[in-house]
Amino acid sequence: MSKPTASRFPQRAALALLIGAVAVTPACNSTKRENRLLFGGHYFPVKAKPVDKKATLSVFTVTVDKVSQSFDDAREAGRHGGVSYCIANYGNSRIDWQVGPDSDPAQLRIEGDKMTFQGTCQRP
Repeated sequence: MSKPTASRFPQRAALALLIGAVAVTPACNSTKRENRLLFGGHYFPVKAKPVDKKATLSVFTVTVDKVSQSFDDAREAGRHGGVSYCIANYGNSRIDWQVGPDSDPAQLRIEGDKMTFQGTCQRP
């Protein structure tokens, strides 16, 4: 039986680092992909958050990015984002939209390439 040589240790360490880096890379990308929705063949980054977390979680906004890809599909991505938010926080999908996906297009808040809806989750 031969002794391992000192030159094999750096190779093993490098291999371990490479495997670790490959394993971590998909985890980093998954957080960004979780916040985007596919509608009509386009990905829309969507973010829903409470207006004032200290006061209540029921009043929230949904921001949809890349609206220029498809206005109608972006509206549906925003609807989905709001429904998901209310289900996660209140257990149902009933929303009273102040400005939402069914609002008159002239009333929608669009700045740059982002559209923002505001709604209130209804309690069961």
